[in-house]
Amino acid sequence: MKILLIGNNGQVGWELARALLPLGEIIGVNRSQVDLADLDGLRHSIQKYNADIIVNAAAYTAVDKAEAEQDAAFLINAEAPGILAEAAKKTGALLIHYSTDYVFDGTSSSAYTEGDAPNPLNIYGQSKLAGEQAIQANGADYLILRTSWVYAARGHNFLKSILRLAAEHEQLNIVADQIGSPTWARLIAETTAHILRQSLLERREGGFNSGLYHLSSAGETSWHGFARMIVDVAKQRQNRVLKTHTINPIPTADYPLPAKRPANSRLATSHLEQHFGLKMPTWDHALTLCMADIADFAHH
Repeated sequence: MKILLIGNNGQVGWELARALLPLGEIIGVNRSQVDLADLDGLRHSIQKYNADIIVNAAAYTAVDKAEAEQDAAFLINAEAPGILAEAAKKTGALLIHYSTDYVFDGTSSSAYTEGDAPNPLNIYGQSKLAGEQAIQANGADYLILRTSWVYAARGHNFLKSILRLAAEHEQLNIVADQIGSPTWARLIAETTAHILRQSLLERREGGFNSGLYHLSSAGETSWHGFARMIVDVAKQRQNRVLKTHTINPIPTADYPLPAKRPANSRLATSHLEQHFGLKMPTWDHALTLCMADIADFAHH
């Protein structure tokens, strides 16, 4: 079983390279080896590697930059996934692709289900939605996993930024009127491994159906609540010396960014949980585990 992992050095890719190891031979590639912006090169690479499973953990993720770089965002997030699906159909491979809560406009009063109509507010969300549609239109076997507010012990993300800022500033101003569920990259990777195992069995038995699933932690918080939890865990459980003593809640309007964000990024995960026999952990429990991982990493 050959698994081609595209984007193996990203936040989710780094965790996938470990979580998928028991399932087969991992061929991990980064942008210098397989560039999603080079469509002809991408076709050639998929043919060359001839994998049984293609896991696409690479994307154009610069949400604000995408407003000015629409062509680049659509090339990588929309056209490339279509090419991957086309190649997967030819070789009979299973394609796993990741999408985002940003396909929704955030106006719903409840968590979004897979059946809710997407309506992205920004170019990034539009490009990711177009990528989903390109995969679905192709006829390949696929699993699209939408996730939200991704963080990890490595890379650039909200968790790492808050830890850095809290070491430098006495007060932080954090947006409090956007809600979602922070999701640890390791949870995404381990859930993917479980889903993949079951899907391979379903394919062997002729009972596999391609599908779109929401994959995020359970529970909800705001960016402000997320920041408070990060600082509390760092101070109380890890005895970190941080300068921050006050985290002020502010409205989105006080922190203007080029790309509009949805006010509600909550994803309902019951479809995934029921189909794959899983129970997603709460966001705060997963955060505590990730921060323990960071502390262990720092001590070695």
